[in-house]
Amino acid sequence: MIESMKPGSGRMGVVVPHGVLFRGSAEGKIRQKLIEGNLLDAVIGLPEKLFYGTGSPAAILVFRKNKKDENVLFIDASREYKNGKNQNFLTEEHLSKIIETCQARESVDKYAYLATPEALKENDYNLNIPRYVDTFEEEEEIDLAVVLKEREQLKDQLANLEVEMEGYLKELEHE
Repeated sequence: MIESMKPGSGRMGVVVPHGVLFRGSAEGKIRQKLIEGNLLDAVIGLPEKLFYGTGSPAAILVFRKNKKDENVLFIDASREYKNGKNQNFLTEEHLSKIIETCQARESVDKYAYLATPEALKENDYNLNIPRYVDTFEEEEEIDLAVVLKEREQLKDQLANLEVEMEGYLKELEHE
C-alpha cells in the first residue's frame, strides 16, 4: 500500500487492530523501518464497538510521503464516541476534533502527544498509545448496592434465557 502512494504528496490511512501497534518479531521490525523511513505520520486510537462485527477497539495508522518533520502524532480518541445500541459511532464533533488535532500536530493533555523519533526508539518502536498519551484519571467510588442490584438483574435474565433455551431445545427434539 505504501508503494502505491503518490510520490511526493501521497498519504494513506490504514485501520488496524491494536495488536499491530505493539507486537514484536516481524511486526516490530516493520514498524521500525516505517518510522526510520519517516513514513508514519500519526497513530489514532479509536473506540471499541465502532466497526460492525467486532467489539475490539482499532487504530488508524496514517502514512505520508515527504513529511515536514520526523515526529509521529499519537491521538487517543478511544473515549470520543456516542453510544449506540449494538455499535458505537463518531459524531461530526468527534471527527472534527481528531482532524483539528492532526492538522495542529501538537500535544494535547490527555488526548494527543507528538513523539520524537528518539522517544519512539527508546520505546523499541512500540506504538501502544498509552505509552505516549497519559489518560489516567482518578476513578469514582463504586456503589456496591448498585452493583449488587445489577448482578441480581443479570442473574434473573440468565435464568429466563435458560428457561427459554430449554423450551427451544425441547421443540427441536420433537421435530
